Amino acid sequence: MSPFLLTRTLPVDATDAALRADVLHGLTRHPKTLPPKWFYDAHGSELFEEITRLPEYYPTRAEREILIDRADEIARVSGARSLIELGSGSSEKTRHLLDALPVLHSYVPVDVSESALHGAAEALLAQRPGLSVHALIADFTGGLALPGTPGPRLIAFLGGTIGNLLPDERAVFLKSVRSLLSPGDALLLGTDLVKEEKVLVAAYDDAAGVTAEFNRNVLRVVNRELGADFDPAGFDHMALWDPEHEWIEMRLRARRAHTVKIPDLDLVVSFEAGEELRTEVSAKFRREGVLAELGSAGLRLDQWWTDSGDRFALSLATAV
Repeated sequence: MSPFLLTRTLPVDATDAALRADVLHGLTRHPKTLPPKWFYDAHGSELFEEITRLPEYYPTRAEREILIDRADEIARVSGARSLIELGSGSSEKTRHLLDALPVLHSYVPVDVSESALHGAAEALLAQRPGLSVHALIADFTGGLALPGTPGPRLIAFLGGTIGNLLPDERAVFLKSVRSLLSPGDALLLGTDLVKEEKVLVAAYDDAAGVTAEFNRNVLRVVNRELGADFDPAGFDHMALWDPEHEWIEMRLRARRAHTVKIPDLDLVVSFEAGEELRTEVSAKFRREGVLAELGSAGLRLDQWWTDSGDRFALSLATAV
């Protein structure tokens, strides 16, 4: 069996420290915010997998369609011998690419979850005994040092996750990716596209209420990890389209005035009736916007693929 290496670039207590910092910063500002990465404990990950199967939630199906239809072309154009996936999770989507890359030598999944990396590596190595897997426990938004792997390298950032970053954060992120690219390397970027408001809102406010439970899960995470006493049922799920910024905002709206105690931070947080806590921004893109943002980071848009409904795009970019 091919070797499996696991490198930890984050301190063991990094997740706890990051949660504390995010909660303290986000709940003491106005308006209040929490980052979407805290949705994803084990229960939150299960809820998100359920969301991807809902009829209203098109992004996963649309991106999968592109990967299936274009994997051979992506492989041919990139010529990649190493595939690096940022925020890899279960590595499910990239298997279409792995199958299509005939000269692939190394796969480098990058994620903050050690258990997710182990699970994905075990499944991949069982199916592809000739593959070398070097997993990184790392936060790709905080700067990243990649292991030495053969080039050309293809860095994949899929799922439209870049939309969870605010514009300034996207600029920093794309410049950091640019710094990792050597001549011949490329970035494969997934972006959800601007479309009808009713389609967008429905994708984040499904009729079955699964996304509402997913949204409230961030409060359960804070309760469990920091000893808080949030009542998740005391908040209504909101999904709103912001036409000026062209993004969806998910929020939690307090049903009544109350206070929340967070003992581990020695913090008491007051909510007014109707006050909203923003838990996610999910930006939607147009081709010209992606072109401009890549260009500002020193990247050139070489290829642009969409699904049959023009709902989602994969772009291939190289360093200028």
